[in-house]
Amino acid sequence: MESAKQEQHATHVLGSIKPGLLDRFFKLTEHRTNIKTELIAGITTFFTMVYIIFVNPNIMAMAGVDQGAAFVATCVGAALGCFLMGLYANWPVGLAPGMGLNAFFTFTVVGDMGYSWEIALGAVFLSGILFMFMSLSSIREWLLNSIPMSLRFAMGAGVGLFLGLIGLKTAGIVVDSPATLLTMGSFANPDALLAAICFLLIAVLSHRNVFGAILFSMLAVTGIGMAMGLVEYSGVVSMPPSLAPTFLAMDIAGAFQISMISVILSFLFVNMFDTAGTLMGVAHRANLIDEDGKIQNLSQALKADSTSSVIGSLVGCPPVTSYVESASGVAAGGRTGLTAVTVGVLFLAAMFFAPLAGMIPAYATAGALIYVAMLMMSGLAHIDWKDQTDTIPAIVTVVMMPLTFSIANGIALGFLTYASLKLLTGQRDKVSVSLYVLCIIFIAKFAFL
Repeated sequence: MESAKQEQHATHVLGSIKPGLLDRFFKLTEHRTNIKTELIAGITTFFTMVYIIFVNPNIMAMAGVDQGAAFVATCVGAALGCFLMGLYANWPVGLAPGMGLNAFFTFTVVGDMGYSWEIALGAVFLSGILFMFMSLSSIREWLLNSIPMSLRFAMGAGVGLFLGLIGLKTAGIVVDSPATLLTMGSFANPDALLAAICFLLIAVLSHRNVFGAILFSMLAVTGIGMAMGLVEYSGVVSMPPSLAPTFLAMDIAGAFQISMISVILSFLFVNMFDTAGTLMGVAHRANLIDEDGKIQNLSQALKADSTSSVIGSLVGCPPVTSYVESASGVAAGGRTGLTAVTVGVLFLAAMFFAPLAGMIPAYATAGALIYVAMLMMSGLAHIDWKDQTDTIPAIVTVVMMPLTFSIANGIALGFLTYASLKLLTGQRDKVSVSLYVLCIIFIAKFAFL
């Protein structure tokens, strides 16, 4: 009883006192928050996005990257991104290697195009440098404003569908067929069955607002696999694996090829639009908008996000980007960068759980991929379906990403379709100068590469 009273007193103190240095640095009082609330918000955000430390190393390993190093790189890249966002921008946003971007890295750049993962990392680095340059100038705003909304939403949905296909393929729910190209696999295969169970469990728990639904479901299915003899127990906690195999391993010179232009642009565009949507959404939910309607510290948040992409490539990550899961922490009361710093600290602590990450089977991560894919496709609801010159290019973008197994091809074909339809229907004023430039680049890609 005495212990409970002491804990209650400590919680009251944490929530009520002005914490001096932290209060001044993060402007806690100004944002009507306190240490306790920010810590809880950080923990909430971390548990909604921690699945990435299991999913990303598995995807990167398929590209030939050392899985232990990829695990540490994921934790370090995410932590550094969170620290930068929290300390520089004072935003309650968690960052980590981007879902969809990691799939593009492995299955398109390395798998389909045949480049080494070191060259792919070089492309990530170069796209990050471009992202930084654009964030420091007015180019980013000019480009964001010039690309039509229908294509922006379509890109996110297309990446989601691409992720979903990868998850279904990894689980064995969808398999190749000489007669029909694709067909359904057998649920007699335990991998397919357990992936489906994982997906359904995540969906149910998320609908019921269960804390850490994705993480809990992945661990639960791993436990089932262990009981069935499909997973071998190898421990939970250990010293982190070496980061040496991926640290500064990017081949920047190898990425300076004409054929890599579309790859770099794809990394750039997907990251840029995903970030813009996430930060705008979080800003509204966290009341980071002043009386004039301007978003507080938006420039710093954009710079922090773009710099994180470069930092991620240095340690061996696909582009590190802001996570929409940060909205869960905002809903828990997070309003300042202390939330993001808390997420970063937890990612560093997660490095000591490498054995647990190594035990998570592919079918568990496949279930998470399928669920995340469904969420990403929600952007289709924002497209104006009354104008076919908007909807057809959007559909082309969404469909061609998974069917060509390439985010880059989906973007290129969608942009070319949009420009062609607008020009041929007398709406040339709807096609911006930047879109013309991009179309010329994409035409050159298909014609000569």
